[in-house]
Amino acid sequence: MPTVAPSTPAASTASQASAPAWATEKATVTDPALVKRAVKAAALGNAMEWFDFGVYSYIAVTLGKVFFPSGNPTAQLLSTFGAFAAAFLVRPLGGMVFGPLGDRVGRQKILALTMIMMAAGTFAIGLIPSYAVIGVGAPVLLLVARLVQGFSTGGEYAGASTFIAEYAPDKKRGFFGSWLEFGTLAGYIGGAGLVTLMTALLSSADMVAWGWRIPFLIAGPMGIIGLYLRLRLEETPAFAAQAEKAAKARKAARKAGKTATEHRKVPLREMVVGQWRALLLCMGLVLVFNVTDYMLLSYMPSYLTSELKYDETHGLLVVLGVMATMMIVQPFVGALTDRVGRRPVIAAGCAGFLLLSVPALLLIRQGSLLAVALGMGALGLLLVCFTASMPAALPALFPTRVRYGSLSIGFNISVSLFGGTTPLVVTALIGATGNMMMPAYYMMAAAVIGGIAVWFMTESAGRPLPGSAPSLERAEH
Repeated sequence: MPTVAPSTPAASTASQASAPAWATEKATVTDPALVKRAVKAAALGNAMEWFDFGVYSYIAVTLGKVFFPSGNPTAQLLSTFGAFAAAFLVRPLGGMVFGPLGDRVGRQKILALTMIMMAAGTFAIGLIPSYAVIGVGAPVLLLVARLVQGFSTGGEYAGASTFIAEYAPDKKRGFFGSWLEFGTLAGYIGGAGLVTLMTALLSSADMVAWGWRIPFLIAGPMGIIGLYLRLRLEETPAFAAQAEKAAKARKAARKAGKTATEHRKVPLREMVVGQWRALLLCMGLVLVFNVTDYMLLSYMPSYLTSELKYDETHGLLVVLGVMATMMIVQPFVGALTDRVGRRPVIAAGCAGFLLLSVPALLLIRQGSLLAVALGMGALGLLLVCFTASMPAALPALFPTRVRYGSLSIGFNISVSLFGGTTPLVVTALIGATGNMMMPAYYMMAAAVIGGIAVWFMTESAGRPLPGSAPSLERAEH
């Protein structure tokens, strides 16, 4: 259980006057074992979410044949990515529902609910009959399942990053937060690895007939495990302190015969208009984070096979290798952000994508295994600058009272408009212009916007979250 450290009487009046406001607050001291358990539960849910997204991306060509019969492979791919992007259109709605609920009833309860919905939506895809069996009903059901996934995902990432950030000690928030994206990469590798194995073992006919269902059906058992872990967690110390403060305010108000204002429902207007600057910064950071993320991990496998005619199995293996490398580097870069700050690391990623996107894509287009690996590897290491920093940087933009809700809204609007649509938009741009360098130009534009957001953001490394007391590990106290 988190505890509150007593104030230090030796602190002089002068030093207290010159210290920031949070420096004079009582600190929350958390149990390291409890923090690690919270990180594991949050990361597993993220892994399940991205297992599905990874499978969907890597098996997109097969899904096009199953659900969108057409003589034009590009049209099939566009239709498949269209269903992929549709899920992102409802993410803001999910964020507007689950985010405010997370600020009212607690992070843990909402994260358990989103886990159930995600698992159900993914499992349902594996049960949908093909177009050959039920006709147009097949793509309609696929779209419905994707919308369920998208709606639940609207509360997942913001909730998971908030959960970890509020549990982690201030000096290690970057390190612990980086494990959330470690879960993302693990999910991608699990999905991509399974698709790669199946592609190698099964014929194309078997993949279209039944093989594509297996990865989606695995989501059922994964969801049950994730739900069990999340239900065993306690509420975050920051939310518990906020709830205790509100309870005291209600009790005092009842005694005075007044209505407590501290625990009133936070209106959507306060989450948006009241946090407009932080929301704009959030959307800019999320834009560069997700455009580059979806470009590399979701779009590039299909780019290698459909646009560059690269061997499917070899292309998947290259991307798997890149993701494995990213997983190894991820915790170290997360720890680095605790030492040098989030801003320098994110800025380095933006500068890298601005300068190296074109050379990296030229290497990939060269076509040899070494060139593709070098180009993809360079983009992957740049992406780590975002994946290792954002889970700690984004929750720190908002105060505790509105953190889950405001972050859900800003994150999901940006992802819906720019991140999840990346495969669809880039595929369409290449089809319209015939310019195969469009992926590089798209990443460069995102890097410029991200760089502007970094310029205006405040450094949060080593500091308490807004609206929360300082947080220490038990060993530190």
